[in-house]
Amino acid sequence: MKKLEHYFVTLNGWLLIAMMAGMTLVVGANIALRYSTGHSLPWADETARYLMIWMAFSGAGLILRSGGHVAITNLQDALPSAGQKLLRGAIVLGLLMFFGFMVYVGLQYAQRMQYQVTPALRLPFLYVYAAMPIGFLLLMVHLLLIAHPFITAGRYKRADDPEGAAATLPGGANG
Repeated sequence: MKKLEHYFVTLNGWLLIAMMAGMTLVVGANIALRYSTGHSLPWADETARYLMIWMAFSGAGLILRSGGHVAITNLQDALPSAGQKLLRGAIVLGLLMFFGFMVYVGLQYAQRMQYQVTPALRLPFLYVYAAMPIGFLLLMVHLLLIAHPFITAGRYKRADDPEGAAATLPGGANG
């Protein structure tokens, strides 16, 4: 299971790198063409915008793994160890329900937009709006993979630890 998780996280990270590289190349080429020829690529801004949307949704799970999202831990820190575990368990359940709801809503929205096309690329909006359900599905998978160490010890997985050991982040409860 650890090996499969490692491949999943690595693939997710490399897809983000590829999207960032693609966005950088498109925007850079557009700038170079604008200043060297006086003409822009008509699809460059749209491509960069849609790549940014995909990066935001597909990268949220990797940030969740390391505890990088905003968290207010005052209540958790004030509770005894058992209370902290119960609260973290409730947070995981609440997040899973929210992420599942967003997958459902995202699928509905993407299906509604499937016949409309983007102005410059002429790409069905289905491919743009599919970022939402796919991103929230990735969030669910990442959350399930870190749920046990988070609930039991308030720990997140560190990306720079080859052993995959958990690390407590500053400000987090250690209950």
